[in-house]
Amino acid sequence: MTVSTRLGVVASASEILPRALRVIGTALIAGLVVACAARPVGDFGRARPSVLHDDVLPAVGTFMARQREPVSNFNQTDQEREMHDRTWRFLVAAQAKDWMFDTQAEMQRTRISRPKDFTFKTDRYYAWLKREYYQSSRVRYATLERHILADLDTLPTTFASICAVLEVDRNREVALQSLTNLDPNAAADVAARRFENTHHIEWFVRAVNYRHDSYSYALDNLLVETPHEQSIGVDRSLQQLKIWADRASRYDFCSGAVVAYGQGTVTIPSRFQTMVHDTEVVVQK
Repeated sequence: MTVSTRLGVVASASEILPRALRVIGTALIAGLVVACAARPVGDFGRARPSVLHDDVLPAVGTFMARQREPVSNFNQTDQEREMHDRTWRFLVAAQAKDWMFDTQAEMQRTRISRPKDFTFKTDRYYAWLKREYYQSSRVRYATLERHILADLDTLPTTFASICAVLEVDRNREVALQSLTNLDPNAAADVAARRFENTHHIEWFVRAVNYRHDSYSYALDNLLVETPHEQSIGVDRSLQQLKIWADRASRYDFCSGAVVAYGQGTVTIPSRFQTMVHDTEVVVQK
């Protein structure tokens, strides 16, 4: 049996059936992905083991990614796995109920979809913070600062994990140039893994800057909506985060320099000159 296509080409039923099955399979997989997209996290926002998210979805994503970009057949090193686990908390924000598009991040991580974080708008975190109910408007500042400090606490080790991966990529290149008894696909796999690591690091760089810009947007709007002295402490913490974001943008992951507030050059001007002193103690939500 044959079927005429729009272009007048005759196709057999045996050719059409596999195509139809692939379409149906893709639709079923997409449904599974949408239903189970949020990757579980453990302490400090690091990724938690999951068969679905560690094996099933990456397998689907690898198949799809091969159609459009380099994919390495290498196993992950311990350093690469550590980097992926540590950077994950910066690519999503579970504490803010998907203000950083957690579902989209998982689709991007598993390579099922292309990167879309370029389109994220910085007003999303403030919108979440504004919606949350607090008994005191001052607690929003405390929440904002707590999130910034949590980022600052984990950035040093995250930078160190990225530095370790950069060294692994360098060592691969050295070994590739020095050794001769290698698999025919070794050079292609080295290049593909460098591509994968570079794109993941670039994603982290965008995420850190996006967080800073989102926090900054929230602070500016809180100053207009509910001005309080607590904003001064938030601004100090935000300036520290800006230093780390600038380092990430320069790919300065290996210098080991940890700059504390008050040391070196402040990268953004303070929002504040003088404010009325506020001594009220507020219990957080």
